[in-house]
Amino acid sequence: MSARRNTWQRSAVRDALGGSEGFVSAQALHASLRSEGSSIGLATVYRALADLAEAGEADQLQQDGEALYRACTPGRHHHHLICRSCGRTIEIEADAVEAWARAVAAQYGFTDPSHVVDVFGTCPDCAG
Repeated sequence: MSARRNTWQRSAVRDALGGSEGFVSAQALHASLRSEGSSIGLATVYRALADLAEAGEADQLQQDGEALYRACTPGRHHHHLICRSCGRTIEIEADAVEAWARAVAAQYGFTDPSHVVDVFGTCPDCAG
């Protein structure tokens, strides 16, 4: 976990992220904060998002070469089902994936495996 202090900037980024629907880029979050009158800088938004992801308070994924973030349920390992069109995101359990990851790691003598699984598709609203 990061040793950074809980500054007003980090709190503002955490609050803005929690109010966002689905995953959002640092640039979009920065623009939203600035439109609400915040003086926060883009570099500070990037640092705060990285800190939040490291602390388990935000999920991060790469899409089209860009890091996207969303507030997540802390303290619980989970995966995501993400709409390619609108970005709608659902946290999902994947017991079969957990068992598979442990089995593959053990097969090759690895211990303490971890993984990230994001499933992309088109949600019913966008497919309709």
